[in-house]
Amino acid sequence: MKFFRLIPMVAVVVFAPVICRAEAIDGIRAVVADRVITQTEVEDITRPALDTLRREYAGQPEIFQQKISEAINDSLELLVERDLILHSFEVDGYHLPDSVIEQAVQDRIRDRFGDRVTLMKTLQQQGMTFEQFRKQVRDQYIESAMRSQNVQREVVVSPFKIQSYYAAHANDYKIDDQVKLRMIVLNKTSDSDTNTIELAREIQSKLKEGASFTDMAAVYSQGSQQHEGGDWGWVEHSVLRKELGDVAFKLAPGQISDPIDEPDAIYIMLVEQKKPAHAKPLNDVRADIEKNLRAQQQSELQKNWIDGLKKKTFIRFLQ
Repeated sequence: MKFFRLIPMVAVVVFAPVICRAEAIDGIRAVVADRVITQTEVEDITRPALDTLRREYAGQPEIFQQKISEAINDSLELLVERDLILHSFEVDGYHLPDSVIEQAVQDRIRDRFGDRVTLMKTLQQQGMTFEQFRKQVRDQYIESAMRSQNVQREVVVSPFKIQSYYAAHANDYKIDDQVKLRMIVLNKTSDSDTNTIELAREIQSKLKEGASFTDMAAVYSQGSQQHEGGDWGWVEHSVLRKELGDVAFKLAPGQISDPIDEPDAIYIMLVEQKKPAHAKPLNDVRADIEKNLRAQQQSELQKNWIDGLKKKTFIRFLQ
């Protein structure tokens, strides 16, 4: 991302009048340098989370209110960060050419609205002018570019750090005993259903005569893995309901269970292979560890950067 640095300007900001105006206007949540954050702005970016919280905590009004409060505080912090970044862009003498802004606007129109007519209709419905939309795109572009420049730059994670993390979190990569399982599921039609158990016995008889378990599962199973020949892949005991897991982990490789009669269905299982408890090899988790470590370092970079901006910028929160 290329920025054009201007000759730094000496900006004199008189805070007192800004604060006085802010206190006189209802709905002001914070002032960052000479920028005002309104209650409406906070509500606008919090709104998408409200419906989710309302569904998740239906019937739990106290927890719901707590979560709303947390979401509002998070939104306010995001807006404060935004204005800190935009203020830093300005006072450090950066300049964004109009041609870059115009291209960003055209990209946004194409990606989100398709054409300018649809954009203008949407803006009219939202009570927003085109200039407000253009400023929003400009601010978002600047914020993204500044974050990329200061935070999301390439972070080098050394092999030593990866190995150290793997050793310190060994328990996270432990895998319990596993079986490679195939299963035939025959759903019962009622509590008094006797036809299903008879079908299960017929299938068991055919399997003993040498019929392919995979083929029988593809024909008869009513489980979600029917089209894969009843293949569940490698599973741990905890993946299965206890009654099935207890049987599966007692079977020897290649052994087929007797029909297991449960209230909802009858199950027949084949254990193809077994694996004892083990830890995932480092090579299998290296990419995930590197991704986590990079995210941690970038998070630390961002915190330090934002903390630095806060120390040199006037901020006041208003209730």
